[in-house]
Parts: sequence; C-alpha cells; structure tokens
Amino acid sequence: MLKFSLDALAREHLDRAAAGSAGRSATTVYGGHEQSLRQTLVALLAGISLTEHGSPGEATLIVLRGRVRLNAGADAWEGRTGDLLAIPPARHSLDAIEDSVVLLTVVKE
Repeated sequence: MLKFSLDALAREHLDRAAAGSAGRSATTVYGGHEQSLRQTLVALLAGISLTEHGSPGEATLIVLRGRVRLNAGADAWEGRTGDLLAIPPARHSLDAIEDSVVLLTVVKE
C-alpha cells in the first residue's frame, strides 16, 4: 500500500514553485505513463498559467489549496480549495488566481 501526505507535498511544491523561475512545480503522485491512471500534484504561483493543451483522456482536478480558473473555449469554471472540477474533453488551460495546488487525475484512453 502506498500512502502520501498531499498536504506535505503541497507545501513542498509551493516552495519549489516560489524558488524556481517558472513559478510552478509538479510531481506524479501515483501511476505514470505505463499505467491507465495517473495522479499529478501541480503547484502554481498566483498569475501563472498552464497554457492551452489537449486532454489525454477522462480527467478531474481537485483544488487542494488556493483558487484556479479552468478555461475551455468560451467556457470557464473557477475552483477553490476543496472543489473538484471535471475537465472537459477539449483543449483547455488553467490559471492560478492565487498561489494554488491541484491534484490532476487522468485516466488515459
């Protein structure tokens, strides 16, 4: 059995994001390219975005800290700490409104 403290990882990766020039940090928490399920923790400083990209499969985003905006075409959804956002199967981007940490879960098709 694997056990992770998402709170500790969130703190660590927010610190890494603040120390780096890109303003973001990420790590795969579970799964990977060789498995169908992948969970990735992503930390973004306020004002940092993940530019528009395609969806590799069914995906959700849990906001562990902060506030983010998920954009897909003309649609946008805001998520705050504790919110779960279903990512649409379309090109999308993510903006950090505040220093934020999210847990991205993807099931590859």
